[in-house]
Amino acid sequence: MILRPRVLFVANAGPSVGGGHVMRSLSLARALEPHGADCVFLASPQAGVILDVFAPDMAREDTDAIDSDSVLRAAMGMRFDAVVFDHYGLGRAEHEAVAQGRPTLVIDDLADRPLGADLVLDPGPARTEVDYAALAPGARLLLGPSYAPVRPEFAALREQALARRGGPVARVLVALGLTDVGAITARVVDRLRQRNGQLAFDIVLGSASPSLPGLTRIAAHDPRLTLHVDAQDMADLTLNADIAVGGGGSTTWERCTLGLPSLLVVLADNQRPAAQALLERDAVMVVDAQAPDFDTAFDRAAVRLLTDPVTRTRLTAASLDICDGLGADRVAQAFLQVIAAPRETA
Repeated sequence: MILRPRVLFVANAGPSVGGGHVMRSLSLARALEPHGADCVFLASPQAGVILDVFAPDMAREDTDAIDSDSVLRAAMGMRFDAVVFDHYGLGRAEHEAVAQGRPTLVIDDLADRPLGADLVLDPGPARTEVDYAALAPGARLLLGPSYAPVRPEFAALREQALARRGGPVARVLVALGLTDVGAITARVVDRLRQRNGQLAFDIVLGSASPSLPGLTRIAAHDPRLTLHVDAQDMADLTLNADIAVGGGGSTTWERCTLGLPSLLVVLADNQRPAAQALLERDAVMVVDAQAPDFDTAFDRAAVRLLTDPVTRTRLTAASLDICDGLGADRVAQAFLQVIAAPRETA
């Protein structure tokens, strides 16, 4: 039995994939650490920037790139006892080549390729075991938002959030991802601020966000806008908001944990199945950033969210049922069981 396992995290990051892979991997790493695990990230320059801001104390091994060849070369020289992959560009061949028989957890949303894993985590609300039956035979499947890796500070504020939901809208949280794909944040804020003169806006961006320079200039003359760059207090911002406009990535589960009525903006193809499932459960409103009628659809949905308290109450109740914010610890416990179990030797 390994008393203090060293767990390697391989998480993708970059302008096209965002920072969500690293952030949810960090949530899982933080859940593993109290149980005695030592966690280390294989960090590309893009992942390194995120770790510098959100986890400067996290151990890391630097690599020039996070493509399959670079990952294989870097991992060969590292010491670790188990591995977590959160990288859509890697499949079974790479998983097995890196793991070399070690316990393996794959975090996925796509169910589109063979996986080499003991555990597969897919927090999508529409995902079923059938989706992975041929892709990860023999793996234990951790499916659904109850396993979503959410930082513990969100669950700690759940009761407080529930007590303040249901009132009029005074404060709007706009959080569309650290990388701000296609400068979507500026586009959304422009539509909101020109139509809602009395509202306050908390706008969350990464330090490299393409929307940041323009919004900085606007915020200097519009006191309704508060910019939060590389925000460290997302739980408090989510608690204190009355509604949100948010991306369809891992922050979806943070908003659900605190019952925040939200307009979810789909920013990538892989976000559509989960967004549709949440829409069908009446847990969010949804618009697609790539749709030709995005502006019109966004305005219509935003007006409804702002003005209809019945809709907001319904969204709060359904989203609270979706996710309780305790998934990271559930996943950590399951992975630690795998790490502790005897393994066959060749």
